[in-house]
Amino acid sequence: MLTSHLTHPRVGIVVPRHRHTAVDRNRLKRRLRELVRLELLPVMRSRHAVDLVIRAQRDAYNVDMEALRTDIATVSHRLAAGDGAV
Repeated sequence: MLTSHLTHPRVGIVVPRHRHTAVDRNRLKRRLRELVRLELLPVMRSRHAVDLVIRAQRDAYNVDMEALRTDIATVSHRLAAGDGAV
């Protein structure tokens, strides 16, 4: 997480390509973007503008939406607490 010179927060999502099709990668990115929209952006908007990059691990392809939600919620709580090293 880095402070941004912009007036709004930005989130980047990186997913691994190894042994996964474009369909799999896009599905995972869509799932993560939706969770970011619901869980992270409200917290990020209450803070100063920051840039955040989420790097998914290989096992993210095999977990359900609730497991991803739990991970994103953890990041959200750390952002709300003001932890700079999310």
